[in-house]
Amino acid sequence: MKLFTLISLMLLGFAQFILPQDSVITPKDNAMSNVFGVTAEGGATLGFTDYSTYKINYTGKASLEYYFPSTGNGNFGLRAFGQTGFISGSGAQAAWKNPTDEFSTKLDMYGGGVIYALSIDNSVYPWAAIGVSNLWFYPKDGNGNVLPNYQAQNYSKHMLAFNGDLGVRFMVSKSLSVNVNGGIIVASKDFLDDIKSGSNNDMLYTATVGLSYYFGRAKDSDGDGVPDYMDNCPNTPAGVAVDATGCPLDSDGDGIPDYLDKCPNTPQGVKVDAHGCPLDSDGDGVPDYLDKCPNTPAGVTVDATGCPLDSDGDGVPDYLDKCPNTPAGVQVDSTGCPVKKADTVVVTQPAEIESLVLSGDANFEFNKSKLLSNAYPVLDSLVSTMKAHPEYKWEVGGYTDGIGSASYNKKLSQRRAQSVVDYLVSQGVSRNDLKIVGYGKDDPIATNSTNEGRAMNRRVEIKLLSKGN
Repeated sequence: MKLFTLISLMLLGFAQFILPQDSVITPKDNAMSNVFGVTAEGGATLGFTDYSTYKINYTGKASLEYYFPSTGNGNFGLRAFGQTGFISGSGAQAAWKNPTDEFSTKLDMYGGGVIYALSIDNSVYPWAAIGVSNLWFYPKDGNGNVLPNYQAQNYSKHMLAFNGDLGVRFMVSKSLSVNVNGGIIVASKDFLDDIKSGSNNDMLYTATVGLSYYFGRAKDSDGDGVPDYMDNCPNTPAGVAVDATGCPLDSDGDGIPDYLDKCPNTPQGVKVDAHGCPLDSDGDGVPDYLDKCPNTPAGVTVDATGCPLDSDGDGVPDYLDKCPNTPAGVQVDSTGCPVKKADTVVVTQPAEIESLVLSGDANFEFNKSKLLSNAYPVLDSLVSTMKAHPEYKWEVGGYTDGIGSASYNKKLSQRRAQSVVDYLVSQGVSRNDLKIVGYGKDDPIATNSTNEGRAMNRRVEIKLLSKGN
């Protein structure tokens, strides 16, 4: 008992030095992970023997434990211990040989086992331990005399015992705890009281309180709860949640840890910026992996797919559309404005038309030779001149832009010229007065490098060749 008191006073004195330096346990810590603990405790015993009356005695106990590394709330460990104390009783039965009215047996135990501690808020640790020990015992009567069977050496003075403990440790700091626990010790034989009278072996219960000091804890420089030797990310900022390797959690696996990730639920495989948000190269607010128009100019309003808004649905986005309210179905040019029904260039004399140009885009089906009705009013104005002067000779020439092969374009231009001639003949003009020529992509009147230039080159020209005799 004096030894237990001395150890307890030493631990309390040492705590005065460590408590100012040792922080209270943080929520990320597990005080029982990868650490040694030395414990001193004392309390009471109550022995159950063949005597009818049980008396409370005292006991002292010291133990050394080691807890394996753990990143969870539970820790397994190994335990070695030594314990000393007394049990006593009174009320001998007359049938016993050489009985005594009262006995007192000194007990000394040395053993080991396993222990499991569970963390509750990292400040309260319920625990359980089991083990075995070698028990030395010295039974005497109430006057201190050696009892008969012990004196006659009718049994061995030591035996195997089985130990079990349940307790709770209250952490004062990472290095010190206050302990309250109870235990049971079951002897493998029935001689603790010097008498073997029944089939039940002697046993005793203990109740103790004490202190534990923890040392040898692996260094954890960044305080994330993962010791340096296991920590793959040794400089994690304080308070950041980490995985078992000590690295900050990255729930969506985008390479940006959760504590820096402003977009924590990014789909797998999507490229992100330094904030963990999906890349948006054109800055239109629609991430690249959803953006169907990835090169939208800055400041342009877009829809949910990242494409510029086209309010009137004419195929020209609002930011380029000079005629924003075009009716549905109306053909428009590159500025979003309706195309003129007949795009013509006319050179006239005071009384008659001598030449006329039909725009291919306005007067023919796309990439075909069929003449559209848009061209009829313009051609009708020329028909009157042709019929008034049957002696005039005319050339109807077709032209294309520079896209495509020369052979294809020549045939297309000739077919379009033929369609114009067919219409003029249907209106009463003599076929003999008309010459058909397909020029293809020859003689462009504008550049073929732009959409506007190519549109001008797609045309049919009607011009006066001669006025006859």
